[in-house]
Amino acid sequence: MDYIHDLRPLIGSRKIILNCSGVLILRDHQILFQRRSDNGNWGLIGGLVEMNETYAEAAIREAKEETGLDIRLQSFLGIYHNHDMVWSNGDQAHVISAFFTAEIMKGEPRIDEESLELRFFPEDDIPLLVHEDHIEVMKAYRAGIRYPLLQENPFRG
Repeated sequence: MDYIHDLRPLIGSRKIILNCSGVLILRDHQILFQRRSDNGNWGLIGGLVEMNETYAEAAIREAKEETGLDIRLQSFLGIYHNHDMVWSNGDQAHVISAFFTAEIMKGEPRIDEESLELRFFPEDDIPLLVHEDHIEVMKAYRAGIRYPLLQENPFRG
């Protein structure tokens, strides 16, 4: 059981702060997007940071879980906020996400239970995005914002 699943029974669906990590997986000037099975919306690859995990580790893990791909992070795009996230079960959060760009090292995209579809879209013709943080990430990416990879101090207790 993960951290959030352990926490939610204690606090219910009230709004909490969640840390996430996401990644723009790039191939031939195209970006991989996921159409989610929980809401049918298109979005970037990513998810919640687990206990004792860095943002970079979470991005790599989420990419593997959601796409089957082994990736290598290339650059840091920044920290983005989704101030009013509400899931279909009523859980609420202010989501704070670190986003990266990445290249594929190995594998072909395959869907998991969180996805209805995975598809590469040209950088200038992406699907409709509804989440505030994903919209802002794409604006930054298109504006050419790239930073060196985030230097984190991993917890190794």
